[in-house]
Amino acid sequence: MKKNIFLAFFSLLIVFLPLTFFGCSNEENIGKISKNLNSYEITATLDEKNKTVSATEIVEMKNKDNYCFDCVFFHLHPNAFKEGNTQNFAVSSVQEERAFDGEKSYGKIDVLTVKENGKEQEFSVEGEDEHLLKVKTQNLAKKGDKTRIEISFSLTLPKVNHRFGYGEHTINLGNWFPILCVFDGGEWNLDGYLPTGDPFFSKVANYKVNFSYDENFLMCSTGNMVEEKTQNGVKTTTYEAKAVRDFAVVFSKEYDVIEEETQTAKVKYYYYDDETPEIHLKTAVDAINTFSELFGAYPYESLTVCKTNFLHGGMEYPTLVYVSDQITNESEYQNVIVHEIAHQWWYSLVGNNQLKYGFIDEGLAEFSTALFYEKNEGYFLTKDEVIGNALSSYLLYCDVFKEVYGNLNTQMNRDIKTFNSETEYVYLTYVKGLLMFDGVCDAIGEKKMLKCLKGLCEDYAFKEITPEEMISCFEKHSHRHLRSFITSWLDGTVVLEELNG
Repeated sequence: MKKNIFLAFFSLLIVFLPLTFFGCSNEENIGKISKNLNSYEITATLDEKNKTVSATEIVEMKNKDNYCFDCVFFHLHPNAFKEGNTQNFAVSSVQEERAFDGEKSYGKIDVLTVKENGKEQEFSVEGEDEHLLKVKTQNLAKKGDKTRIEISFSLTLPKVNHRFGYGEHTINLGNWFPILCVFDGGEWNLDGYLPTGDPFFSKVANYKVNFSYDENFLMCSTGNMVEEKTQNGVKTTTYEAKAVRDFAVVFSKEYDVIEEETQTAKVKYYYYDDETPEIHLKTAVDAINTFSELFGAYPYESLTVCKTNFLHGGMEYPTLVYVSDQITNESEYQNVIVHEIAHQWWYSLVGNNQLKYGFIDEGLAEFSTALFYEKNEGYFLTKDEVIGNALSSYLLYCDVFKEVYGNLNTQMNRDIKTFNSETEYVYLTYVKGLLMFDGVCDAIGEKKMLKCLKGLCEDYAFKEITPEEMISCFEKHSHRHLRSFITSWLDGTVVLEELNG
């Protein structure tokens, strides 16, 4: 997610490609990956008048671990907007004015029924502020076992400029349905929603989503539209997406849309109140082409950029990105488009636990954005300006923080809950993350750096990476000993003045 604070704080930071992806066509590669994945099929109806959604979700899942499961867990992210939250309300107090237009609004998810293989199953809503759904299971006792869980639920949408909710122009459904928690290292990842960063961690899965809504809306979505029909004023649209980490939807009655077919994917831009939509579509096309050339071809058939009500600069979802309608600076608007499209490689393709290692996807997305300006002349920024502004901004942040608070923790490799503020999180994931990857690039040269980034995509496509695996991958593809160098950045011992003096 691109934070406005990065560009605002101290006012300092302001080719045709092949159709193949790592030796296979996009369709062949996705087809191979998708065969062994869990799948979600969601049938939903939007009630515009009451600002609610009613839905049924069928999850077909397989036990892929040497572990006997008697229950499975799902995140209930919409409950981060629930009234009375004590731990994990989605909006921090410093964000409230920009998030809410007037009176604070609340939303939630209600789980109505759960079935396993057609039979009513025991379930409970648990955790801090009811952020988890626990479902008993009797069919995942050993590796290879399969089961089918059906969840009926309803959503109440908050009026808020956020990932989930509605505003003046759009209805945003990001992180809106029960999604399986990740079982990793012998335990479930059960972390709740936080107002800082992107507090999400999920594995790739296959999706089929059928949505019914008023015919006057346009719907933009993760995946590809496979069917659309209208009857009695109600439009029903079906989207499918294979091997994606999440599934987001945005509705608006004000949208116009333009698109361009590239050799990599069909790129669409949904917008309102935009006098230069062609420029913003071109920015998206330039980004997907550039990153495909640098890192490996974009693996999906489509990419959608949508302008929307959002308090931050932007937000990434698989094949779909938000760009905030609160951005008035043209340079920043284009920068957000590029940054969020970079996340299609760093988050969507190569995943990581964003609650523990946010510097990986955010740092790589920022570094990729800097590379974009190096490869594309005619934009508002250059790579040198991006890096120079980031360094000046980071050093000034450190000086001010030490003067005000006395102590400064510059460790990057730590849990999102340990950051004292959003400002601290931004500077140690986005800004220092950018500087770290640029420092590695300086140390080994851009040619080897690009080889490392391509190597990450080749070795960890549709998987999740840890810092240790990232370092090993960099060493493998650069043939250089980088562990102590990268570790000095992560543990806070690096001295940036000396490296960049």
